[in-house]
Amino acid sequence: MSLFKHGRYSGYLRPISYLIDLSIINIIAIFYLLKGKDPVIFATFISIGWVLLSVYSKFYEVYRYTRPVNILSLIVRQLILFLLIVFAFSGLYHELHIFPRPIVKYTLLCFLLITILKFTIYYLLQKFRVSFGGNYRSTVIFGLNKKTIALENFFNKNPEYGYLHQKTFNFKNKEQSLNKCFDYVLNESIDEIYCSISELTNSQIADIVDFADNNLKILKFIPDSKEIYSKKLRYEYYDYIPVLTLRTIPLEDSVNTIIKRGFDIVFSSVVVVFILSWLTPLIAVLIKLESKGPVFFKQSRNGFNFREFDCYKFRSMTPNKTAHLHQATRGDQRITKVGRFIRKTSIDELPQFFNVLFGDMSVVGPRPHMVSHTNMYAKKIDKFMVRHFVKPGITGLAQVSGFRGEVETDKDIIGRVKYDIFYIENWSLLLDIKIIAQTFMNAVKGDDKAY
Repeated sequence: MSLFKHGRYSGYLRPISYLIDLSIINIIAIFYLLKGKDPVIFATFISIGWVLLSVYSKFYEVYRYTRPVNILSLIVRQLILFLLIVFAFSGLYHELHIFPRPIVKYTLLCFLLITILKFTIYYLLQKFRVSFGGNYRSTVIFGLNKKTIALENFFNKNPEYGYLHQKTFNFKNKEQSLNKCFDYVLNESIDEIYCSISELTNSQIADIVDFADNNLKILKFIPDSKEIYSKKLRYEYYDYIPVLTLRTIPLEDSVNTIIKRGFDIVFSSVVVVFILSWLTPLIAVLIKLESKGPVFFKQSRNGFNFREFDCYKFRSMTPNKTAHLHQATRGDQRITKVGRFIRKTSIDELPQFFNVLFGDMSVVGPRPHMVSHTNMYAKKIDKFMVRHFVKPGITGLAQVSGFRGEVETDKDIIGRVKYDIFYIENWSLLLDIKIIAQTFMNAVKGDDKAY
């Protein structure tokens, strides 16, 4: 038994984190940004703004099972929104003469300290759980199958998360009853109950819910094979009527849309000005020297909300009538020597940054298909059309996960759709940056499916 009391005293961490972060942003403002000016108005405005912003962005909703990449994503989001708030203050109180450059430096300094603090607390808690056995939750699982065994293994192999698994109950054993399980939970002071939906009847689930409510136990459910339980369901009320939303799309949030569009404009502008400005004439000469025809290849593709748009590439094939109907295949005779090089290095895709500036595409997103292929896959591949809930991208999660290029079998397109849907439902700016970095690395190393 641990020397430290287990339970929910870690709940004090959130208000403490609020106080520390508010102290950081106000103290740095007094000594760096304001420099002798009256800090009362700024402190009031910025503190209220920080709290409201944190509630909206869920900045402090970091749990023992939250991954570091998700914490970093929260920090980047909070940084951008906080910067906007400080700029708004400087506009409202322009007589204080707070200029843009000091504001950016102030914000970055604040977030450097806050980031260090946040990760320090996160990893110290993990160390505390492993070394001293403190800040843990006792768990039991109701139901025995592959998923519950996997969860049990997670609890046992990851002590840093602070879960102390006590027992898994097998209801296929006829001698096992719910009352015996309930007695065990009470006698062993269990904190959290995990239930496999597929192993329990509706009446058993109702009894477990009542027991957990009446005894102040945290109750969580493990999805069974039914797909609906694997979704991020959003619970809403229409008056007093509860309604579940099956799919939550982060890019439907106006703030996320602005952030992504702003990133697209900045990133694509940099590529157009610093790369395409000198590379385009060079590639154009090479294409023209090898074969007659236009420098750019234009093709109709389906984008956001299934709308058609013209997608641009550097031409990598000899002009042919089937280019709009058939994908390039391994050893395709239509591909020129220059074309083979620019396809292997993904240089042929660079003109699509103009599509990004036009608003038809994003830097990262599901890759758009030819109209003929979209119509074909929409009929035969389940959930293919979900990809059109967001703008298509120059690169995407599916492409850096091995599903780039030619669709050789249905397995390829099914895998692509799976990764695209995951991206749509789990978008973050940090994920976009990770995909871009991985795309660049793949281009440098050379992708086997780039032909």
